[in-house]
Amino acid sequence: MTKKHDFKTLAVHAGQKPDKLHGALATPLYQTSTFVFDNVQQGANRFAGEETGYIYTRLGNPTQAVLEEKMAALEGGEAALAFGSGMAAVSAVLMYFLKSGDHVVHSDAIYGCTHSFLHEIICDYNVSATSVDTSDVQKVKDAIKPNTKVIYLETPANPTMKLCDIEAITKIAKEAGIVVIVDNTFMSPYLQSPLELGADVVLHSATKYIGGHGDVVAGLLVGSKEIMDGIRMTTLKDIGGIIAPFDAWLLIRGLKTLAVRMDRTCENAQKVAEFLEQHPAVEKVHYPGLPSFPQHELAKKQMKGFSGLISFELKGGYDAGVKLMNSVKLCQLAVSLGDVDTLIQHPASMTHSVVPEEERLEAKITPGLVRLSVGIEDVQDIIEDLEQGIS
Repeated sequence: MTKKHDFKTLAVHAGQKPDKLHGALATPLYQTSTFVFDNVQQGANRFAGEETGYIYTRLGNPTQAVLEEKMAALEGGEAALAFGSGMAAVSAVLMYFLKSGDHVVHSDAIYGCTHSFLHEIICDYNVSATSVDTSDVQKVKDAIKPNTKVIYLETPANPTMKLCDIEAITKIAKEAGIVVIVDNTFMSPYLQSPLELGADVVLHSATKYIGGHGDVVAGLLVGSKEIMDGIRMTTLKDIGGIIAPFDAWLLIRGLKTLAVRMDRTCENAQKVAEFLEQHPAVEKVHYPGLPSFPQHELAKKQMKGFSGLISFELKGGYDAGVKLMNSVKLCQLAVSLGDVDTLIQHPASMTHSVVPEEERLEAKITPGLVRLSVGIEDVQDIIEDLEQGIS
């Protein structure tokens, strides 16, 4: 399958090859740690890289290969790599590009563990990081130093939904010879294509929309073959954050319905956001699909849809947020996102409760802020559940 096919077709067919042994339609699950060679010479050739084939699942697996080919096709990249978690992908790509003495610029609102990796782990190896409001292109440009090697973007941001102008930032980065990595988890390849906008590497916590059913933890990278081969033979192989064959198989299955799930999710989220915006108990709604969203025009320019993530601020503050969390019946009180189930959480009392209040407010995480990951249920049922919880 090639990029000339529509996304929906690629999601089903890319990477998939009928099983020659038994003719199975579904991709076989190669649940094996090692592979048998026909003879010594074949083994020697494979270790020397002179012959294609499998050696050991930490170095590659046929089920994983199908996932990687499918994902590369969907993101429009030359190659992809699968990992055991989103953070395995994050750490592998950053460690590949950053060496002692290097500097990275990153979004001020990024996943907490990514922030910790940059500021509490890799910093011990003489790598410095600067956090900036990457929704302001000029601030990104001003943060670049002579030793800046990576610009790391997460767009939309969690949980404020702020956007980065990927095309404008990558233009600045290319002029300075800087690699741009974009965390595309919130959007999925169906709704946003960072590589087409100039990014060098796209990253996903595949646990979210790629898997889509809350039953797998995994990560993915997509980019040029040169970069993916380099990561495969260094930070993936030698640190070992590999994906299990069964998890790769689950992601292959999940990707087949990605377009269908995202269409329903976007449709539901738009209606939920419009409902929340007119509710008298809601102070403000953060959703790129609303005309009132400050970066709505940028969203329309670089996104094919607005995804299922909404954050909104309740007028009643912290207590109102807690009341809503304890009142919902259909929406599931859980962190994570991208599931077919609607998930709801209250950052001030849950994910960001350990962050000092002053820092939370600086990051626009107010006491009454609620994050909602809209699922594929009947939208009226979702709205009615929120209504009874807020009222």
